Amino acid sequence: MASPAGCEHYVRSCLLKAPCCGKLYVCRLCHDAEENHQMDRFQVREVQCSDCHTLQQAQQTCQQCHVQFGEYYCDICHLFDKDKKQYHCQLCGICRIGPREKYFHCGKCNLCLATSLRGNHKCVENVSRQNCPVCMEDIHTSRVRAQVLPCGHLLHKTCFDDMIRTGAYRCPLCMHSAWNMEDHWEQMDKEIAQSPMPTEYQDATVKIICNDCQAHCMVPFHVLGMKCSSCGSYNTFLSKTSQSASSLFFVTGGS
Repeated sequence: MASPAGCEHYVRSCLLKAPCCGKLYVCRLCHDAEENHQMDRFQVREVQCSDCHTLQQAQQTCQQCHVQFGEYYCDICHLFDKDKKQYHCQLCGICRIGPREKYFHCGKCNLCLATSLRGNHKCVENVSRQNCPVCMEDIHTSRVRAQVLPCGHLLHKTCFDDMIRTGAYRCPLCMHSAWNMEDHWEQMDKEIAQSPMPTEYQDATVKIICNDCQAHCMVPFHVLGMKCSSCGSYNTFLSKTSQSASSLFFVTGGS
């Protein structure tokens, strides 16, 4: 079930005795993958040394053979691992990968964020207590780093990278652009300038709503995209009235 090197999740030299079922596992993630219930890491009281197999109170060093169970140990989370500059955040309630000085806890988001985001992000109350909208897995306790979007919502970094690879650029929750799109909008300006609409449609206008600034605008219609006249974004969609009108317009071949 285990080796002195630990498991795919953590590098450690002990097994945790699950308080729920009494079985020995390298970590809570290994336990949860095998059992039909979840281990409460905070309730772990005993560990077994992987070297001498002595069952003992949870602690950093084996009381029998003195092997170190983990370079890092938290006696709250009962987390043993190699040193990754971890620190326990009392407000998050769990350990985070540091170093501590590069992160701060945002009280409204209720999450540790990079210091570069201090005063430079949009707060969403308790944002990490929601599941990732891409994979629907927990974000707050996940071992995968979170990606903070300009709108303030969170995705797993791996999910964000997968989203980019598919060509998606909107937040799955609010449809706001997921990163700075200015260069892409400039490229769309050039493409639209080089692809004029047919003469009979060049004066067609539609009402749009911008996902980025929420402005309502009347703008020229173009099959490649409609540019918000307020913020310059192409992350827009036709309003319901314009959807009906444009459908009629193109079915009948114009006015």
